[in-house]
Amino acid sequence: MRLSQYFMPILRDDPKEAEIVSHKLMLRCGMIRQEAAGSYSWLPLGLRVLRKIEQIVREEQNRAGALEVLMPTIQPADLWRKSGRYDAYGKEMLRIKDRHDRDMLYGPTNEEMITDIFRQGVQSYKELPRNLYHIQWKFRDEVRPRFGVMRGREFLMKDAYSFDLTREAGQHSYNKMFVSYLKTFARMGLKAVPMRAETGPIGGKDSHEFLILADTGESEVFLDSTFHDMDWSTFEIDYDNVDAVAKVVDEFTSKYAATSEMHDQADYEKRVPADRRVTGRGIEVGHIFFFGTKYSEPLGAVVQGPDGKMVPVQSGSYGIGVSRLVGGIIEASHDEAGIIWPEPVAPFKVGLINLKVGDADTDAACEKLYKALETRGVDVLYDDRDERAGAKFGTMDLIGLPWQVIIGPRGLKDGIAEVKNRKTGERENVAIDQLVARFAT
Repeated sequence: MRLSQYFMPILRDDPKEAEIVSHKLMLRCGMIRQEAAGSYSWLPLGLRVLRKIEQIVREEQNRAGALEVLMPTIQPADLWRKSGRYDAYGKEMLRIKDRHDRDMLYGPTNEEMITDIFRQGVQSYKELPRNLYHIQWKFRDEVRPRFGVMRGREFLMKDAYSFDLTREAGQHSYNKMFVSYLKTFARMGLKAVPMRAETGPIGGKDSHEFLILADTGESEVFLDSTFHDMDWSTFEIDYDNVDAVAKVVDEFTSKYAATSEMHDQADYEKRVPADRRVTGRGIEVGHIFFFGTKYSEPLGAVVQGPDGKMVPVQSGSYGIGVSRLVGGIIEASHDEAGIIWPEPVAPFKVGLINLKVGDADTDAACEKLYKALETRGVDVLYDDRDERAGAKFGTMDLIGLPWQVIIGPRGLKDGIAEVKNRKTGERENVAIDQLVARFAT
């Protein structure tokens, strides 16, 4: 993409309404634009990041055996009345009426609807287990939306729902999602620590939330520092192997990690040596629940068991805040100059900077490299604007692309370009004819 043709409205100064780093930087970079309190339009740069995160989530859900569906944003109130949550959920639920005066709501979550879909489609234990998920916009009418996409009213969420015959089978489905979440966040360059959590308005028995450490996190966390030494991303696993999946869950849950709501100081001091105790702030990016028959019983989601009797299915739900992750990653990965994107979720892998637009040789070298990288499938943002070098460097640092390739007349005479690693700040000279091979791997 040529920056001269791109829509990326950069702001010079931090917006006054932004309180935290991610909100400031997302507005300054032209990633989002506020349309109403807690509701944002996603502009091209922000949407590219959102889609990268969404795709990683989708791929890992599919690997864990979940099946993608798509449910509507507007739901009938009757389903929620059957579960008992229509009145109990609170003012966060946006309740509306259609033109026929029927009670409807803008879905904050989908336990009722997916359970009803399952009820109508599955009758026998032979069709179990099943895990259905979708990636859809949600709305929760926060009393005080703030912090940009970190606590908005409208947000993109992946929510999955498992259905099993027995409590033991349901536990395996829960464990699969636990492991899938570890791998999902690790692919984004994050270590999202699983912590036992309250079940909240979802309800149920078991619950873990996944938090990434960041100074601006809304939760105070207490954990064992050995979490950081664990293998989060490279392990391969057979999701059908009950014992292997349970072993990973046991390994992670055996270590102390808790938010302030679940923290027990005496237990913490007993289990974790003083030199391994870490306290800080955490941002919740995922939450999983096992709630048994909480929804299947009132909604009539029953199947015929091996003995011929009808039994309610055991269920769980599993959420990832896709749009929230954009802000969360920025909170965990930035410096004074701007964002530092982990490569898997970066809007572009390479920022190509032409230091002297109008110079025939420099223009030709940049054009050749730009087209070659794009042909090889490398996402490139080519700064072909006739601007001073300092402004170009500042823009690239601000938007945080992992790599910057800088081409100017001086280096071109020696056949080299300067390559900068945004994360480390390291710079090196690389032969121009080696750049395609360097980044197309």
